Amino acid sequence: MTLRAHRMRFPLSREDALALHAGDQVVIDGEIVVTAGVPTHERLLRCLDGVEPAPLDLTGAALFHLGSFSREGAGGAIELLYLNPTTSTRFNPYMPRLIPGFRLSAVGGKGGLDERCVEAMRATGCVYLSFLGGGCTPLTQAVRRVVQVGWSDMLIHYRLVRLEVEGMGPATVGIDAHGRSLYSELRDQARQRLASIIGELDRQRGGA
Repeated sequence: MTLRAHRMRFPLSREDALALHAGDQVVIDGEIVVTAGVPTHERLLRCLDGVEPAPLDLTGAALFHLGSFSREGAGGAIELLYLNPTTSTRFNPYMPRLIPGFRLSAVGGKGGLDERCVEAMRATGCVYLSFLGGGCTPLTQAVRRVVQVGWSDMLIHYRLVRLEVEGMGPATVGIDAHGRSLYSELRDQARQRLASIIGELDRQRGGA
C-alpha cells in the first residue's frame, strides 16, 4: 500500500482536516501551539469554565503534546532549544472537553488518545498526528520562530507556546476526523493474536 503524503498549512481548515485519513503522512508548515503540562491542560479547562481568559487565541488551533527545553532571555523572550514528543495518553481526561471547546483542528504527540477523545475529534473535525518518539532534531530544526508565549507565570516547559514551523515532520495521521484510530485497530489485532497464541499453547499442553 502506498501512503499518501501531504504538505499542509497549519492550523488546518476543517476541509483539510477531513481530507486526511488514518495512515496519511503530513509535513507541517505554519503555526502550531505546543505544551507538555498536565497543569496547563487543567488551566485550559478553567478557561472554558470562564474562570480566566485563555492567554492566546486557541480557536481552531493545532495543539501538540511536544515537550520543550527553552531559555528565558531579557524581557521574558523565549529561546527554544529543542522539542520532543510527549505521551498524549496522559491528557485523556482533558482532551474530550478541550477539543470541542476550542474547536481544535489538530492535536498530536505520541501514543494516541482514548475513545472518548476519538469521538470528540470526530464530532469536531480534528485529527491526531503521531510524531516520531525521540525525533528531537528534525522537530527542532523545523522551528522558525517563537510567535507567542502564554502563561509566563508557569514553569517554562508548561507554558503555551505558539511556534512558526516549516517542513515539520513527516507525522502520521494516527486518528482521523472520521473516527478511525490506528491505535484502536492495533490493540484489537494484538488482542486477537494473543487469544490465538494462548489457544495454541493450550492445545500444545493438552497434547503433551
